[in-house]
Amino acid sequence: MKRTIETCSYLPNQNIRRYKALNEIDAGRCDGLTYRQIEEQYPEEFALRDLDKYNYRYPRGESYHDLCCRLEPIIMDLEKTNEVLVICHQAVLRCIVGYYLNLSADDIPYIEIPLHTVIKITPVAYGCERENVEFGVKSSVTHREKQTAESIEQRLLSAGVISTCRTNSPGEVHSDSETESV
Repeated sequence: MKRTIETCSYLPNQNIRRYKALNEIDAGRCDGLTYRQIEEQYPEEFALRDLDKYNYRYPRGESYHDLCCRLEPIIMDLEKTNEVLVICHQAVLRCIVGYYLNLSADDIPYIEIPLHTVIKITPVAYGCERENVEFGVKSSVTHREKQTAESIEQRLLSAGVISTCRTNSPGEVHSDSETESV
């Protein structure tokens, strides 16, 4: 929340409110780690998250589903306002943008939210429109595309988490040991 508070400090003091519900998704024991570090230190967790990013819950942390539930009262308050500026982290913004654009739960974790950008949501007939207003600040790209079951399988095999694997349908990976009888 430090970075969002710092961003607010540059705005003229208008009706500024802080909500704990707008805190970033709780990554539990993975907090503070990059995607690469999570993949190296917790390869199985990294793969499980890729299999179902919306419902995956970090160890001792939250899932996107948990985050959307936490944000529901805030979103209901936003519905009652005409103009509002929300300063928050990417996962939180994905949930808010996903709600206004009426996206599915499967799509929410993959909404591209560029850094240093204002995302303007405007109500229109039968929905909302999104407009990105960029500030021209160079930054790294933090967006990760949805992974295929085959790529997840390869990572699990490479990491030694499973020995052999078969892919049934998108999002389903089963190790052969799951089907063997004891």
